[in-house]
Amino acid sequence: MEGIELSPSLYHCIETTVKEEFWNSVNQYMKGGQEDKKLEKRIELLKSFLESMDFKKLRSQSERYLVEGKQVKFVISRKEGK
Repeated sequence: MEGIELSPSLYHCIETTVKEEFWNSVNQYMKGGQEDKKLEKRIELLKSFLESMDFKKLRSQSERYLVEGKQVKFVISRKEGK
């Protein structure tokens, strides 16, 4: 599975952005009505990210650049089973 790219903004921090992507993926999976391994892995990865990250730290790091008008992008991926 390739990485998931997410871009927070001044209006949606990285935690909100990840939660929205997670629920959009869950809804898409439920509407599909059939097993979708790729979407299952995406949901699993987003869930793991939500459960394990220090969002306060990520927000403070990203907001500094967003305030300067720069674009911030997070890439979520699995590395060696992590």
